[in-house]
Amino acid sequence: METLTRDPQLWQQAKARAKFKSHFVTYLLVNATLWLIWYLTGAEGLGRRGEAGIPWPAWTTLFWGIGLTANFVAVYLGINHNRQAQREYERLLRQQ
Repeated sequence: METLTRDPQLWQQAKARAKFKSHFVTYLLVNATLWLIWYLTGAEGLGRRGEAGIPWPAWTTLFWGIGLTANFVAVYLGINHNRQAQREYERLLRQQ
């Protein structure tokens, strides 16, 4: 059997993307379940005085979505702290 040689940086990127996709599917399933529960139990988001307010699943969807968006930016738009640190280190070496 042939041994695979992987580019370590590409392998890390592939693992990060696979992890993001798994996180995204979990986000969709959990939030769909929360919204379904909300809908089936009366679909009311009550404020302090009984008036209609923000549905309670919206908070989970919003804040988890913010975290998921930050994860997407880091994984797919190339914000890599190790790569940035390497570039800064090389810049500092050139300045010496």
